[in-house]
Amino acid sequence: MELGLIGLGRMGGNMRDRLRASGHTVFGYALDPEGRDVDSLAEMVDRLSAPRAVWVMVPSGDPTRDTIAQLAELLSAGDVVVEGGNSRYTDDAEHARLLAENGIGYVDCGVSGGVWGKENGYGLMVGGDAEHVERLLPIFDALRPEGPRSEGFVHAGGVGAGHYAKMVHNGIEYGLMQAYAEGYELLEAAEVVDDVPGVLKAWSRGTVVRSWLLDLLVSALEDDPDLQKLVGYVEDSGEGRWTVQEAIDHAVPAPVMTAALFARFASRQEDSPAMRAVAALRQEFGGHATRQAPGEAPGATGQDG
Repeated sequence: MELGLIGLGRMGGNMRDRLRASGHTVFGYALDPEGRDVDSLAEMVDRLSAPRAVWVMVPSGDPTRDTIAQLAELLSAGDVVVEGGNSRYTDDAEHARLLAENGIGYVDCGVSGGVWGKENGYGLMVGGDAEHVERLLPIFDALRPEGPRSEGFVHAGGVGAGHYAKMVHNGIEYGLMQAYAEGYELLEAAEVVDDVPGVLKAWSRGTVVRSWLLDLLVSALEDDPDLQKLVGYVEDSGEGRWTVQEAIDHAVPAPVMTAALFARFASRQEDSPAMRAVAALRQEFGGHATRQAPGEAPGATGQDG
């Protein structure tokens, strides 16, 4: 099958390689001339046989919206666009509407697997009309992991369902990573444990907390046993925020995912204003010892709080 692929970054470039290894013809386009197969979106469209299939794999927000708008002008009735980035699911309806004005189909696809997807396959969550999804199955089958289609692929529902499923997936991911990170810190703090990496590696087989994320943490510790090469500053892609907002909108309690998101915010504060306020209050009502700013006298000690 032929596919136009827009965006050849860490994910898109590896997806192109995996698709080609499965015998598909891929015309890749990116802003960076190095490594792209065509020099413009118009050239990509011209080289594809009708009815065309184009996969968009660029950053969410304006880059995706601009790309969809250009494709709406370049493609023809009967073509179909797959949006595989991390767009918010609420954007999908507008993308679908814009393309539908010219008879172009739209499928949203949440993609998980990161840089390992080229070798292991990608988890795919898609939304859209059944006829469009069915037509793209050869592409989805080449990208997903080997084995039953239901393990690694789902047609989750109509337009927007794929990105919604990926959003919740990433919210869960936040919680899992935070739990592993807190367990790691507790093991490091305990004098009774001598081999923290060894404990985590032992958990990777036979235990109820084994997972690929745990395997990745073990791998990171093998490369950097004390994680001294990194700074504990963690960004968020936006999907954790959207998941928490959805939980609020649906009155679904999501304390783990919410706390994990807030922990990322805390990681960006070298000296938290909120915690300075807590320290000030403890000093005021209880006379507790505080760590003073440079040049200030040490605080008193007390009993409460």
